[in-house]
Amino acid sequence: MNASTEGPRVAPDADDWDPFGKPLFDDPSARALSRVGVVDVGSNSIRMVVFDGAARSPAYFFNEKVMAGLGQGLAETGRLNPQGRERALMALTRFAAVAKGLDIGPLTVVATAAMRDAEDGPEFRALLERETGLHLHIIDGPEEARLSAQGVFLGWPDAQGLICDIGGNSMELAEVGNGTVGRRATSQLGPFRLQQVKGGRKDLIAHVRNVMAELVATVGLGHERIYLVGGSWRAIARLDMERQGYPLLVLHEYRMEPDSLLKTLDWIEKSDLGQLRAQTGTSAARMELVPLASLVLRELIETFKPKEIDVSSFGIREGLLYEQMPERLRIRDPLIEACRYAEKTQARVPGFAKTLHKFIAPVFGRISPERYRLHRAACYLHDTTWRTHPDYRAEACFDNVTRANMAALSHPERVFIGLALLHRYKNSRAGSRFEPLFSLLSPEQINEAEILGKAMRFGAMFSTPNLTEVASLDYREKKNQLVLKLSDRGAPLFGEVTEARFQALASTLKATTAVERV
Repeated sequence: MNASTEGPRVAPDADDWDPFGKPLFDDPSARALSRVGVVDVGSNSIRMVVFDGAARSPAYFFNEKVMAGLGQGLAETGRLNPQGRERALMALTRFAAVAKGLDIGPLTVVATAAMRDAEDGPEFRALLERETGLHLHIIDGPEEARLSAQGVFLGWPDAQGLICDIGGNSMELAEVGNGTVGRRATSQLGPFRLQQVKGGRKDLIAHVRNVMAELVATVGLGHERIYLVGGSWRAIARLDMERQGYPLLVLHEYRMEPDSLLKTLDWIEKSDLGQLRAQTGTSAARMELVPLASLVLRELIETFKPKEIDVSSFGIREGLLYEQMPERLRIRDPLIEACRYAEKTQARVPGFAKTLHKFIAPVFGRISPERYRLHRAACYLHDTTWRTHPDYRAEACFDNVTRANMAALSHPERVFIGLALLHRYKNSRAGSRFEPLFSLLSPEQINEAEILGKAMRFGAMFSTPNLTEVASLDYREKKNQLVLKLSDRGAPLFGEVTEARFQALASTLKATTAVERV
């Protein structure tokens, strides 16, 4: 891969590219992020996001989208859609007022293909800035590709392959790997542009194939994984879930095999779009673009021949944050940072997770780094739903994890942590309404999640900052015996309920028990 080894790219003209002004991360050790507002003015939609919380894995404090259709008809007229201009002005006026009300400081506003290509783009930019007080940064295609790739890195640190970001009027590609962005390319393969291609379907396919060949000449072949960014791709992924009856409707990190996705594209082509829209809750404006986006995706698959296609909900907006991160923040695990922040702000005893993890670790022995991080994340989250009614805590914590907007977490990993937390509050999962989701795990993973949950359930009974000083666990594998060692200070904590939870853990391990005083 010809990935750049340079740091964050500095634009030739600093006056034209200064999205944040003062750096967000003056302190490299910063772990919290004051609220930051970002607006993406695209050809089809305009979205404002306000980030908050842990800097390496920020939460979406505010997230609103308007399907303005600013670039609809641009290829034919060369100008922005008049109705789109009106909706864009209304949306940005509102977003400026929301930002003022939230006291988040100046919004960072980035505009892409429609604004950069339209002949009335400069005039409309001046109007927007005059009417709203916002400053718009209009970026070119390669820069759009780079920022989208940076956004994927925010949520997918180990991303390796090709980023494909589709908008209304353009489609960008960027090569990624080893934390760097390599070759980039931009094209006019957005659905709005394709609506203006003359001729029939054969002519349209030929046009798309010709453009794909040009993209290959720039970014090359051999990319085993493609990461899809953009609303049209997400709409298709949601339809793929619908066709397959997939149980977890979270689009980020949804992974598809090319052959299966091609079957979905065939299914979309033969189906009634109105019915599909009703089944999936997709907006009419978005569904209208799905057929053309499907055609592009088919050619993308057949041209680049990836082994896997993954959906990223992170793009330009997240890329603006990642752009400003010092390396010390970038190398942190987004999942662990998000879970640590959740414990800090929501748990009854912040800091207990670390000692809880140390307490239960002997039950599992030596494990892989991948399993270790999931166990650590579960411990951070084990007490973050304590305010929920006791009858619903098990369901609440499962829901929170499996549907949370967290990064660096595959769908099976979401279910694993969720199931562990369910068992942190409940011995049995029988009859759970979440049972269809358990199918994403192997029987061995289900058993491990149950053991982890019951270990946390037991360890929480020693809810003291110095847990490992009052009690410790030892799993003697040869004897298949789980041993609890209690100090004089720990003995009074080993009451009737504590003992019952100890026995429940041992039963899941199919182990005998022993209690020793130390």
